[in-house]
Amino acid sequence: MQKSIAQKDKGFTLIELLVVIIIIGILSAIAIPVFLNQRKKAVDASIKSDLRTVAQEVESYYTDSQAYPTAGVTSTGTPPKITITTGSPITLSGENVVSYKLIDSNSYCVYGYSAKGTGGTTAGFSYLSAGGGLQPGTATTKAAGC
Repeated sequence: MQKSIAQKDKGFTLIELLVVIIIIGILSAIAIPVFLNQRKKAVDASIKSDLRTVAQEVESYYTDSQAYPTAGVTSTGTPPKITITTGSPITLSGENVVSYKLIDSNSYCVYGYSAKGTGGTTAGFSYLSAGGGLQPGTATTKAAGC
């Protein structure tokens, strides 16, 4: 009798398995949106970093020549690179697209966005030298004056 009872108690019941599956489903429903949001933040941070790097290169050029570069430049290649002056090209992060434009003799704009996008949307930012630095935007909308 004891042998048959011991053999019956090996394994999980259907209720126990369903409870575990429900708990895993709830945890994944919470974790997946958080994970996707972190990826978007990482792409945004890489764009901002690239814009600041290009802006520093432009300011270095201004320090040397007392004028901002006049040519508008857009990043190209894989990995993407941008050359503001006759100096070394700046290697950009991931699939970021960055462009430089001289607004007038005292100000410039650097615009960037991610070509791959994140979760169906593409983040974009503008760096306005006369407008206080980084400005949020989208892949199709630049900050006013850029």
